[in-house]
Amino acid sequence: MTVRDGKRWNHNIHYHPRILRAIPDGARRALDVGCGEGMLARGLRLTVPHVTGIDLDATGIGLAREHRDDIDYILGDFLTHPFEPASFDVIASVATLHHMDAATGLARMRDLLRPGGVLAVVGLARSVMPGDLPRDLAGVVAGTLHRAVKGHWERPSPTVWPPPVTYSQMRSLAAEILPGSRYTRHLLFRYSVIWRKPQE
Repeated sequence: MTVRDGKRWNHNIHYHPRILRAIPDGARRALDVGCGEGMLARGLRLTVPHVTGIDLDATGIGLAREHRDDIDYILGDFLTHPFEPASFDVIASVATLHHMDAATGLARMRDLLRPGGVLAVVGLARSVMPGDLPRDLAGVVAGTLHRAVKGHWERPSPTVWPPPVTYSQMRSLAAEILPGSRYTRHLLFRYSVIWRKPQE
């Protein structure tokens, strides 16, 4: 990543390394769904030769295109853009799935992934259970400490709050649509789903 990228921090950027560690060996084509101004896409490009970022937000895409790189930034709707099925070795998405119907989004990502490819999602969900309170309080404390040390960068893309899907609903959706996926709930109000598409 650029020096400027390296100085940024927020709850989403905190989990970029989890996405980048999931890139499969030999990956040639990557898709960043909801790429915003392109920070994760640029991280993917350090390993993957051909990276595409797509986002509905014109401001974010405009900022992404200001960078001197060879990433293909598309202003458009991931759900309807005419990508070829099974055409990406890695598909990444951070804080985007709650902007669409989660089941539809996961299924679309699954279908665009090549056999043997990896889907890596970091997303937002809603706490609803009384048992969530201690974890959420710990997340507030941890987030406050991170911001005190690292500052906080606000991405230019639109926000959706509260997320429409709960953590338990997201876990169930991932298990149903991506059998064998690894779902993890994280401290800083995020979850991740990592899935390798079976070879045909």
